[in-house]
Amino acid sequence: MERIDASVRRLVLPVVVVLVGAWAVVVVRFVLWPVQQSPRHADAVVVLAGDHLRLGKALELMTRRIAPTLVISDGRAPGWHEANRLCRGAARFRVLCFRPDPYSTRGEARAVAQMAVARGWRSVLVVTSTYHVTRARLLFDRCTHARVFVTGSTYRRSLIPLEVFLEPAKLAYALVVARGC
Repeated sequence: MERIDASVRRLVLPVVVVLVGAWAVVVVRFVLWPVQQSPRHADAVVVLAGDHLRLGKALELMTRRIAPTLVISDGRAPGWHEANRLCRGAARFRVLCFRPDPYSTRGEARAVAQMAVARGWRSVLVVTSTYHVTRARLLFDRCTHARVFVTGSTYRRSLIPLEVFLEPAKLAYALVVARGC
């Protein structure tokens, strides 16, 4: 019995080390420092719901005239005062606000895909938190025929411990289980 326990321990330790190493690589490459894009022009800048700090990055892009239209997901949410103001028409550029159904990144991608078809958009620049860039790109690429660029914004650093576990799990789910739009 002791021989079995020792051989199992010799097998388990390398497997655990490989799994932890793979998880660390995924976190660093796809969550903490994902590939980001910032084109010179897009038909719309899309701000995803969630962290309200994302809107600041989108407004900076709008100031640089990256796109004529700003799209805000859940921009009428209570407490998101700057988005609420923009959704009421207080901007020098076109603003479209919507609430995704389902209320998820996949729901946002589907809604933006419908807007892109209806408005003839050929490209969209999605703004989300840096940790969310990889999964957002995956879902928007699946759902829309428009060219998709994704860039990350700052986020509260207090979210890092949570997101280094949640985001890889959500990315794996999108890659393995929920593979469609």
